[in-house]
Amino acid sequence: MEKFKDIVYSRPDFAALGKAIAGLTEEVKNAASAEELYEKIKALGEITGEAETMSTVAYIRNTVDSNDEFYEAEIKYINSEEPKLIPVSLAYKKAVLASPWRAGVEKKIGNQYFRDLENDVRLQDERLVEDLVRQSDLRDEYSKLIAGCKTVYRGVECNFYGLLKFMEDPDREVRRGAFREWARLYEEAAPELDRIYTELVNLRVGMAKKMGYESYIDYRYLERGRYDYTKEDVAAFREQVKDVVVPVCEKLVEEQRRSIGVDRIRFYDEQYLFPDGNAEPRGDVEKLVAAAQEMYRELSPETGEFFDFMVKHELYDLLSTPGKRQGGYCTALASYKAPFIFSNFNGTTADAEVLTHEAGHAFEMYTASRVQELMEYVGSVSEINEIHSMSMEFFTYPWMDKFFAEDTPKYLYSHLRGTLMTIPYLVAVDEFQHLVFEKPDMTAEERYEAWRVTEKKYLPWRDYDGNAFLEKGGFWMQKLHIFLYPFYYIEYAMSEICALQYYGRMQKDRKAAWEDYLRLCRAGGSKGYFELLKIGNLKSPFAPGTVEEAIAPAVETLKKGLVS
Repeated sequence: MEKFKDIVYSRPDFAALGKAIAGLTEEVKNAASAEELYEKIKALGEITGEAETMSTVAYIRNTVDSNDEFYEAEIKYINSEEPKLIPVSLAYKKAVLASPWRAGVEKKIGNQYFRDLENDVRLQDERLVEDLVRQSDLRDEYSKLIAGCKTVYRGVECNFYGLLKFMEDPDREVRRGAFREWARLYEEAAPELDRIYTELVNLRVGMAKKMGYESYIDYRYLERGRYDYTKEDVAAFREQVKDVVVPVCEKLVEEQRRSIGVDRIRFYDEQYLFPDGNAEPRGDVEKLVAAAQEMYRELSPETGEFFDFMVKHELYDLLSTPGKRQGGYCTALASYKAPFIFSNFNGTTADAEVLTHEAGHAFEMYTASRVQELMEYVGSVSEINEIHSMSMEFFTYPWMDKFFAEDTPKYLYSHLRGTLMTIPYLVAVDEFQHLVFEKPDMTAEERYEAWRVTEKKYLPWRDYDGNAFLEKGGFWMQKLHIFLYPFYYIEYAMSEICALQYYGRMQKDRKAAWEDYLRLCRAGGSKGYFELLKIGNLKSPFAPGTVEEAIAPAVETLKKGLVS
């Protein structure tokens, strides 16, 4: 494989791909044995792999520079043409499901593949093509709008990520000023963001109704592959968080207030934890990547091989640059069995977390793609995928001195504390989305009110220092998942509970914990959610008492003030 920057992009030929899938469908119908059917199933990955890889290359290059007109046009083309494959794709899936050899293949690879096919047949329809194209256009409109928001603060041109860096400054007035600029950018964008989100809500509700679902929530749960649990299970989990985690976080906020010596923790204080300043990573991107390479070589043979591959082929883009989309992600180049990491480094602890969190995703992709024969089994459901990433953050604790030197104790404390502090926000975002889609005709103002009520329930310490826009509930719109990936956020909270189980186990038997984790990564998406938890030796976050048990080691460690 060449370096990512040297990959030559070629526009996917979706018409040719459709013909190839149609041809494979006939071969599936004519399969003479379970072995032959299995070979046809595997062949789909080879047929679609090149187009998927080129689409991903275009996506990465578009998110790296949203001002690049060529890749902007390519993304529009892909978003408009790819949904047109739905009819031919459905025909293939129906042929596989109807095959007399299905039982033989299911015996070989398990039933997860067939569960996914059945679900796709229930949810996909050519009537949705235009809606899917419009949804992609609105998502791109949102991403480009946010990427274009910038200001000059203290002589530095900043996007949202740049301002977050200033919100960790030891000078409270610097933090307050950055906060005001950050809020102003969102308030100025709010009318357009409200318009985009209103159309997205109406569009998504309409899609669900076309497919016979009264509620988009029910449709989306299935679309996200949530076969094993319900919205009622999720609601009960949120209550566990409110009852168990929120009180712990309130105590942590009070400890922080006393530590940094302020009258009350305002929003712009939340990330400032130490009176002499937060930990900051040492070095530029090249030094941080080199430190990560050393770390992964020492962690295990498997992680060493993986990260050497990432470095050799430059499978990452990490710096925050003009025109770059917000956020961070890990994706995969299917034809190369290669992950790719995207981020926006801003000189805070988040930079190191990218090299552990997104690298956890990438490690799973790299590992599973070399074990699982089916492309469909390489990635798992998000509730499992986020365990891969969040657990890696904990497994790399012993090497954080490579990034933070003498500030390592600060980083470890802030990371473990931040893990707990984040969980209530994660469930708040989930509850907000349930409220929106339970009453999809909400006005923009009603959405603001719904967020503020939810926020006060799960983040009772939140104080916006009188900022009118945020006090009325404007904070919800800074979360890109609400716009781009509806109902994809509770998975982070569920996965944190599982990752914290590994953290607790590491204190007793690090080797056994790593073996459990590695087994989970190798399993990819070959099983359902609860089966994969068993493979990873993890308890379900839905089970009564799991949340309290999982966070206990972290709470105890934070009481001692020394994290390791």
